[in-house]
Amino acid sequence: MGEMDTPAPPPVLEVSDLQVAYGARTVVDGVSLRIDRGEIFGLLGPNGAGKTTTLSAIEGLLKPKSGTLLVDGIDVEQQPLETKARLGVQLQTSSFQAELPVEQIAKLYGGLYGVKLSNEQIRADMQDIGLGAERGKRFKQLSGGQQQRLALYVATIHDPLLLLLDEPTAGLDPQARRGLWHRIEHLRGENRSILLTTHSMEEAQAVCDRVAIIDHGSLLTTGTPAGLIDKHKDDPAVVAVAHGAVTLEDVFIGLTGSEIRA
Repeated sequence: MGEMDTPAPPPVLEVSDLQVAYGARTVVDGVSLRIDRGEIFGLLGPNGAGKTTTLSAIEGLLKPKSGTLLVDGIDVEQQPLETKARLGVQLQTSSFQAELPVEQIAKLYGGLYGVKLSNEQIRADMQDIGLGAERGKRFKQLSGGQQQRLALYVATIHDPLLLLLDEPTAGLDPQARRGLWHRIEHLRGENRSILLTTHSMEEAQAVCDRVAIIDHGSLLTTGTPAGLIDKHKDDPAVVAVAHGAVTLEDVFIGLTGSEIRA
């Protein structure tokens, strides 16, 4: 008999019929999605659509009303420590201690994750992420782009299988945004999977392998950026908002509406 085939690993993330409620108000309603190894997946939606709530449930910070969340085949609710060890998280606003030097932040969070980092390793890491000259500066002295690069480094310091990024480039100038895109693509190249939320259709098309559009707590459509354009290019609501060739932003506005969200 020949050797048995090695079974395929489970998806990095599998969300099935997720419902999350704040009291009587359901904010995530029946969301299902799957992320495979080495994939960058974008969750797009207007303000209040349920993006951050979905990430919080995956992280284990919110208890779902119903549904299942599996990270690497492990149930988030039943085995929270095992799943959190596989996650790296970068939130919209970094909350590092403002007065601490960059090197001390790296060492502190390495210790929290059980990762021993020598001074030489930290110096090499800071050089690698473009903060070599800033490693002695206090966190508050860094620019917005530098703060985001440090936050991304800290989120991956324990080599997580799945990285959760909540609007990672919000508020950055074009150069800093492009630099962070490059860093995110580099991390995917190391066989991590990434789930990011964004308001930027340009960002979604630039870095995401697949995207899902969410509104009012429900997924409206999922696919590659180019695939979604092709799928919805003839929808009357999309055609009505397009100026020339249909873009991903036209699809987004056509499906979610043009009213401004708070």
